[in-house]
Amino acid sequence: AEISVLTESIGGKTALDWAMKQDFRCGCWLTEKPETAMKAITRNLDREIWRDLMQRSGMLSLMDAQTRDTWYRSLEYDNFPEISEENILSTFEQLHQNKDEVFERGVINLFRGLSWNYKTNCPCKFGNKIIVNNLVRWDRWGLHLITGQQADRLADLERMLHLFSGKPIPDNRENITIHLDDHIRSLQGKECYEDEMFIIKYFKKGSAHITFRKPELVDRLNDIIARTLS
Repeated sequence: AEISVLTESIGGKTALDWAMKQDFRCGCWLTEKPETAMKAITRNLDREIWRDLMQRSGMLSLMDAQTRDTWYRSLEYDNFPEISEENILSTFEQLHQNKDEVFERGVINLFRGLSWNYKTNCPCKFGNKIIVNNLVRWDRWGLHLITGQQADRLADLERMLHLFSGKPIPDNRENITIHLDDHIRSLQGKECYEDEMFIIKYFKKGSAHITFRKPELVDRLNDIIARTLS
C-alpha cells in the first residue's frame, strides 16, 4: 500500500495500474519472474509518469496536433524514453527550441485541410475568414464540439497567433477548444463564439465560419503559407 501511495504521488498511479498486465486485468506482473516483472512494471510506471508530467507541466502546449498524436502513439507502443531528470530536461528543451517550427507546421496542416469547395477559402492564402468542416456535430441534445483533428488544428492556429502577438501561449488545459466547448454546451441556441482572436459561427451541418479579428496577424500567417508554397 505504501508503494502505491508513493507511485501515485509522482504520477505513476497505483499498483492496480502498473502491476497489472496491459489489456489483461486478471493477469499480474508480480506473479512473474522478478527480472521480467520489474522490467514491465518500470515501463508501466514510466508511461504513466510521462503522461502525468506532460499534462501537469504544460508541455503539451508546445506540441502541435501532429506532434501530440506521435507522442500518444509512442506511449501506446512503448516507444518512449525512461523517466530520468536528464530525459525530462532534454525533452522539454527540445520542445521549447522547436516550438516555432512545430507551431508553423500546425498552421500549414490546418491550411492544407481546408476545403476549396468554399469560395471563402483561398488555395494560396488565408483570407480574413475561413470555413472548416467537422468542427461541431448536432444531435437531439443540441450542438457539441467534436474532439479531434479540426479542434486540435484550431488550437494550433490560436497558439501561432498568440506567438505572433507576443502573448503567452495558451495552456492546453485553457486553450480555445476548452472555451469553445464550454460556450457551445452552456449557450445552446447561440451559435456564435467570440474572443480576442476569433469570431466563430458554427452550424448544425458541422461547419464553422472562423473570422480573424486581427488582420495584421493574418498577414504573418500568410508569410508562412507563402514560404511553404514557394
